[in-house]
Amino acid sequence: QVNLVEFGGGLVQAGGSLRLSCAASGASGRTFTMAWFRQAPGKEREFVAVITRSGSSTFYTDSVRGRFTISRDNAKNTVYLQMNSLKPEDTAVYFCASGQPATFRTGPYDYWGQGTQVTVSS
Repeated sequence: QVNLVEFGGGLVQAGGSLRLSCAASGASGRTFTMAWFRQAPGKEREFVAVITRSGSSTFYTDSVRGRFTISRDNAKNTVYLQMNSLKPEDTAVYFCASGQPATFRTGPYDYWGQGTQVTVSS
């Protein structure tokens, strides 16, 4: 069983930055595709970004491309989401996910974290 724990959420003003971390444990040396999703109040969960097992490829949803950067450190079993130029519409609970999805956007992903709240004030 792989456990994922997110860190780094909080309250930030529009235009500011936050860095989310997701620490994985229990993988027994395996590496997986890692992704970030988010869910705003009253909305469905949406894909944000994904990084392949080696870290050689990344993909972003259009609304965050150029502002967010996903990265990983396999030695630390951690994936990061650097979020710059934050906007109020980025406010959501952010979840990390891991697995071997058939498609990056829809998964399915095998493991999910509990989420961390990001609030961007205007």
